[in-house]
Amino acid sequence: MHAELGQYLIILAFFMCMSLAIFPMIGSFTKNAVLIHSARPLTYLIFTSLLGAFLCLEYSFLIDDFSVSYVASHSNSLLPTIYKITAVWGGHEGSFLLWVLTLAGWMLFVALRTQHFPLIRYCRILSVLGFICLGFVSFMLFTSNPFERTLPFVPIDGSDLNPLLQDLAMIIHPPMLYMGYVGFAVAFAFAIAALIEGKWDAAWARRTRPWAIAAWVCLTIGMMLGSWWAYYELGWGGWWFWDPSENASFMPWIAGTALIHSLAVTDKRDSFKGWTLALSLVTFSLCLFGTFLIRSGVITSVHAFSNDPERGVFILMFLLVIVGASILLFITRAGGITKKVNFDFYSKDMFLLLNNILLISATFVVFFGTIYPMIAEAFGRKLSVGAPWFNAIFPWPMFMLFVLLGIGPLLNWKRHDFSKLIPVLVKIAIVALVLSLIATFSLGEFYLWVLSGLFLSFWIAGSSMFFLSHTTRHANWQSKLSKLSNANLGMVIAHLGVAVTLIGIIISSLHSVEKDLRVGVGQTVEVGGYEFRMLKSEYIKGQNYEASRVSFMVSENGDEITVLAPEKRYYLAGKQIMTEASIDPGLTRDIYVSLGEALDDKQQVWAVRIYVKPFIRWIWMGAIFMGIGGIIAALDRRFRQLPKTAHDSHKTPDKETTQDPIGTTVGESA
Repeated sequence: MHAELGQYLIILAFFMCMSLAIFPMIGSFTKNAVLIHSARPLTYLIFTSLLGAFLCLEYSFLIDDFSVSYVASHSNSLLPTIYKITAVWGGHEGSFLLWVLTLAGWMLFVALRTQHFPLIRYCRILSVLGFICLGFVSFMLFTSNPFERTLPFVPIDGSDLNPLLQDLAMIIHPPMLYMGYVGFAVAFAFAIAALIEGKWDAAWARRTRPWAIAAWVCLTIGMMLGSWWAYYELGWGGWWFWDPSENASFMPWIAGTALIHSLAVTDKRDSFKGWTLALSLVTFSLCLFGTFLIRSGVITSVHAFSNDPERGVFILMFLLVIVGASILLFITRAGGITKKVNFDFYSKDMFLLLNNILLISATFVVFFGTIYPMIAEAFGRKLSVGAPWFNAIFPWPMFMLFVLLGIGPLLNWKRHDFSKLIPVLVKIAIVALVLSLIATFSLGEFYLWVLSGLFLSFWIAGSSMFFLSHTTRHANWQSKLSKLSNANLGMVIAHLGVAVTLIGIIISSLHSVEKDLRVGVGQTVEVGGYEFRMLKSEYIKGQNYEASRVSFMVSENGDEITVLAPEKRYYLAGKQIMTEASIDPGLTRDIYVSLGEALDDKQQVWAVRIYVKPFIRWIWMGAIFMGIGGIIAALDRRFRQLPKTAHDSHKTPDKETTQDPIGTTVGESA
């Protein structure tokens, strides 16, 4: 009965989404108050019905209802309860239900938090979101129904959840990633509503900024969790593989980064409006493209959910409708953007424009490398574009971007006396060069890329710290942070996060040590200055698996550091063998041991892969800093203080245009 109830709730959501997509939009043109005011209750009903459907599916997993095909395919009676809960999004149908529920959650937040908006624009935003939700509920209802009972008989037990997904990180990673994906639908809806109304002023940008930043934060944290999960769960010791599914989330993240910077310019200067509108459309279009990649079957990946061509065609058609309609609306309406804003080359405006150009260039590099194999295959050629190509091309726009990142925050809007800033930049560059040289030579081997990357990291960090100290130079240290606006503080933390991540990427990529060895019980091997002594090999039994566990004592210069115990697991229900790596984490290095195959019948000799990875945790630590910076920036009180008109918002010079004796910014940043 619960499965049928879930099915009925999805059908109800379908009709509610259709109503939300049609009636409030009609009401906004006819000025029909009843239709306009129907937007909020329809949104509440959509969220409630989809939440009910999701809980019905959760209940099916918890009671082991294997008459539901999806439950039988992705669960098992031996599966621990925590993984039965997360197994709901362990496959295509359930994960898509979570996807749509997340979209409905964003719609609910919009309905609750935008009541101060102009009524017409408010109902149009919800109507656009309703149309997007309608497309995806239709996809779920007609091609990906999680409540189908299509098995010829009810199995005694289920097939089991993919062992790769039986991990605590999977509790957070997919929901957070979906929050980022569908969160950009809000910025998209704001842009479409503005284009329909023909009004895209500073107030529109200021209203959009916190929503775009919130989506970007969720996508940042979601990608970080996915990278961390792949690092320790897949047993490869890597954190990024340029897999098409990884690129599917990376492309909207880069475009979203450009969007939040462009929104800042439109908010502060009432310029870049065409850029901002276009980026709002492009970012969400890339989210839809990523959905197509993962769920259409056009790629083969550990992340891909489906290989059904029918589903791929449905998503592709919906993608074309959304992208085509938004481009047509942009062309017909945004042609009225004729305002000319003058600014010098040495200004925050120009550097943010260059920032956007470089970010879009980087997005195109990833996009081209991702789709080129598919285009080639369509013409009968089989080829792949992997990490070597991306690693050769992608760093160049990012290198130029990081150079600008150390300069842009120190500039004023509109114009800046750059000659006064040169001495400051020279001092920052000298300090960055000295620190990078010391760090490079302390690592033992000299690589030009290491020196360049570390220089850029210290360059960004030095610029951020100078901005922080100079902006609050008249305050004592106890009140410095309180003197900063949330936007300034968030910017500094996020930029420091970029520097930290860059340090982790550069050092771990070029100074990691990896060895594949044959090791027996009692034998000692040396890797990266550490000694690994195999202590024992033993059999253990878990709730739904059996495993061989091999223990290693790790020591350095004769001093014991830790004992690592990687496992080779055999999952009973799915009859799958998985490797469970063992890691000793540290701030400056990770020691990582992964098992291969047993090389004798008694399992006393094993093929072992050992890594020593310096500074790899800085990659994820930097991503956390970026997310924290985004959260702080999104809470800036300016977003609750809207200008009356775009003209009024710039009639009086804001404090960000105030210059001090050296000509650096002392007020609000981007």
